[in-house]
Amino acid sequence: MPTVGEIYQVLQQLAPLDLQMDFDNSGMLLGDEKSRVSKALLALDITDAVAEEAVEEKAQLIITHHPLIFHPLKNLKSGPETEKILSLIRAGIAVLSFHTNLDIAEGGVNDVLLDLLGAEFRETLDSNGCGRIGEYSQPMSLRKFLLTCKGSLKTNGLRYVDAGKDVRRIAVMGGAGASALRDAWEKGCDTYLTADIGYHDFLLAKELGINLVDGDHFCTENPVLFKLQAKLQEAFPETEIMISRRHRQIIQFA
Repeated sequence: MPTVGEIYQVLQQLAPLDLQMDFDNSGMLLGDEKSRVSKALLALDITDAVAEEAVEEKAQLIITHHPLIFHPLKNLKSGPETEKILSLIRAGIAVLSFHTNLDIAEGGVNDVLLDLLGAEFRETLDSNGCGRIGEYSQPMSLRKFLLTCKGSLKTNGLRYVDAGKDVRRIAVMGGAGASALRDAWEKGCDTYLTADIGYHDFLLAKELGINLVDGDHFCTENPVLFKLQAKLQEAFPETEIMISRRHRQIIQFA
């Protein structure tokens, strides 16, 4: 069986740590690199439910997109913010997190998202190398694009602004990408798909004349886990690589 460290090295080849943004905290966040791994759990986040799932499944490793520890902790006293960390320590479960480096990396979050929507890659979206711009061979109506998004992302619903344009040149950014709206517009995109969009971003999109679609943070990022699962299962066939069955989209629409 591979060690945590050996799995960590393979993941760094897929999403090098030097790609992560300055504010980020990707890498090995918990555990012993020498520990052997017979089962690893993939999840977008380590929620209480995911931590419980890992313990019940007797996994030795959790691999996440969002870091378990993002803001500095002043202590590890038992409490709401630290109990799941303490539970993982008690169970001997290591944690590896690959965040903005996986967003930026070739074949990462945003390439998977663009492929899922069936558009052909043209260029990166912002100055950090995050987000992707792609094109369809033929334009489609916004309604058809929304149906494509809803089905491909398996989302409970979409929020959007219709700028009155068909969809051909699109920009995508998994997760919170409202800050790149102007980048998408300046690069000639008629449509931008991202998540965590605010009211004023929708207003701006209408004024700029660009379709803006909120596909949900979880739904625009979670698809990359299936690619990671396939890569890791190929590299470590003796280890069971599973995706969390308990972590899913939490936002509902009435």
